[in-house]
Amino acid sequence: MTPMVRVQNFTVSSDGYGSGTGQSHERPFGHANPAELMSWAISTAHFPNRAAPGGTYGLDDYIVRDYSTNIGAEIMGRNKFGPQRGPWENHDWQGWWGNEPPFHTPVFVLTHHPRPSFTLSDTTFHFLDASPKDALAQALAAADGKDVRIGGGVATVRQFLDADLIDTMHVAVAPIELGHGEQLWESPEELVDRFHLERVPSPSGVVHHFFWRR
Repeated sequence: MTPMVRVQNFTVSSDGYGSGTGQSHERPFGHANPAELMSWAISTAHFPNRAAPGGTYGLDDYIVRDYSTNIGAEIMGRNKFGPQRGPWENHDWQGWWGNEPPFHTPVFVLTHHPRPSFTLSDTTFHFLDASPKDALAQALAAADGKDVRIGGGVATVRQFLDADLIDTMHVAVAPIELGHGEQLWESPEELVDRFHLERVPSPSGVVHHFFWRR
């Protein structure tokens, strides 16, 4: 089976923003509240960072469980990895996720300022100054026949959409407005020239948008 390039469990506000402005170490999503934006996933029984028993089942939980299915590598932008801009001040910062990142695969971080690779648990981070096409070629080689996930943020997803490299995409639209920030779209209808689109409302209030190539 041919490996696919997927966007999985990417969440935007009802006005199309995937994150806010003013990102910092303390606020990875800027002015956006991740507890509101991502509540559909955080509240599920199988959310990876769940610290206590419990959580919801049903549609949202099924989608959360599908996050890592057949994923062999991830590509993300530098702003998903961390808040620092420009040349690295040092190499001490190793991402938002502590010693147990949730990826469990090689991760390729797109940046104009490469740094040495490092490994935390079963996740190795590589830093590439590369085009989407070239980064994808490296990620597919590392994925060893499995799919590659385009993890975000918004600018990275847009880059891969603009390069026509994405095969399937799942975007959860949360019932909140952010007003400004990093905008994925003004309307999901912008993508229906290239993708089929099916919307599935959830009892949690989000509407899951599933895209696949025409």
